Amino acid sequence: MKVALINTSDSGGGAAEACMRLLKALQLQAVDVTLVVQHKKRADSAVYSVERNLFGKLRSKVNFLRERLPFMWFHERDRSVRFAFSTANAGTDISRSKVIQQADIIHLHWTNSGFLSVGDLKKLLALNKPVVWTLHDMWAFTGGCHYSGPCNHFKNQCGNCYFLREPEDDDLSHDGWLHKKDMLSIAKNLSVVTCSNWLAGVAKQSTLLQNHSIQAIPNPIDTELFSPGDKAAARAKWGIDPSAKIILFGAANINDRRKGISFLVDALHFLKNEPAPDTPVEIVIFGKNKHFDTSALPYPVHQLNTITSPADLAEIYSMADVFVSPSVEDNLPNMIMEAMSCGTPVAAFNTGGIPDLIDHQVNGYLAEFKSPIDLAAGINDILNSGNHNAYAAAARDKVTHMFNNEKVAGQYIKLYQSILTAHS
Repeated sequence: MKVALINTSDSGGGAAEACMRLLKALQLQAVDVTLVVQHKKRADSAVYSVERNLFGKLRSKVNFLRERLPFMWFHERDRSVRFAFSTANAGTDISRSKVIQQADIIHLHWTNSGFLSVGDLKKLLALNKPVVWTLHDMWAFTGGCHYSGPCNHFKNQCGNCYFLREPEDDDLSHDGWLHKKDMLSIAKNLSVVTCSNWLAGVAKQSTLLQNHSIQAIPNPIDTELFSPGDKAAARAKWGIDPSAKIILFGAANINDRRKGISFLVDALHFLKNEPAPDTPVEIVIFGKNKHFDTSALPYPVHQLNTITSPADLAEIYSMADVFVSPSVEDNLPNMIMEAMSCGTPVAAFNTGGIPDLIDHQVNGYLAEFKSPIDLAAGINDILNSGNHNAYAAAARDKVTHMFNNEKVAGQYIKLYQSILTAHS
């Protein structure tokens, strides 16, 4: 059984990391698997890049600009939605590549940013091979947005899109929805996987996917790499007060509107006003930061910027007392899973796929959606209730039992085998 995973990149962003973890998990179960990407950033022989020469790199850049610039110039409502909507009107035809032609199963992941157009996806579906499509957001069944927010037009048909400058019945989102309807009309061998139960439920409500098989399979994680470490040693290495209680926040881009940093600011101010033990509190933040002023936070802040080493990430999670995720739109966040695997409880909003990870007041705290007051209560509960050790042990236990490599790979292998049997 040869499997071709397909993702825009092998590094950078949650989908890329999740896809690489699945690649490793399948390899551990002796599956013959290759990851096809546009951008290859890791020296891994199992990753095949379509940018194999200067022409390929130039083509990728041109495709990215062909998709992004018209949207930016003529359609986006404002800068905040610039990368929240993808038209997928430009890309690279990979259907004739050797890896794809030899594959028994094509396994799609996240393919935006100029990698595969809707037309390119249709060519893959037209090969009449079994196709698995793991959804890392809502894009596959919307007119272009990655997360629809309060909009539910995908339940019928997209149009009047609030991401657009001039929303109309037959706007850009309606065109995108029609193109996907045409693409999916030939998808006779498509099995849809979502990383969370929330996204599975949403996908089943969409007119584009409601007639396809949909199931939830989580992302895997290396629970040996992401495991509880020596807190004192980690704090000494990173220059963190060994006696302080550490609140950790991180994101690939902490200014991303979906990551909710404004709610974190408000929550920490509420926390500051609550009676608490005399133990000092400090904040550690990691991730790309171009605009956020850390002086807005009411505690001393350590800013670590972008962390690329998984071993360093594991240390940073391990030295924290609580990880806070104020995301307002998320599927199955890798960072929450990583923190829990390192024995660090998480306070987060009760939204999206986050409840698949956090069991309220068992291994973390699920705060009322968009309530900084309740998020502050959750942080306070984890830090000061006296249950921290129980929370930490339960967090680690949840991840090691539910999201380990062997279990997740086994679920995918079972799916692969079933669709190969049906196809033959």
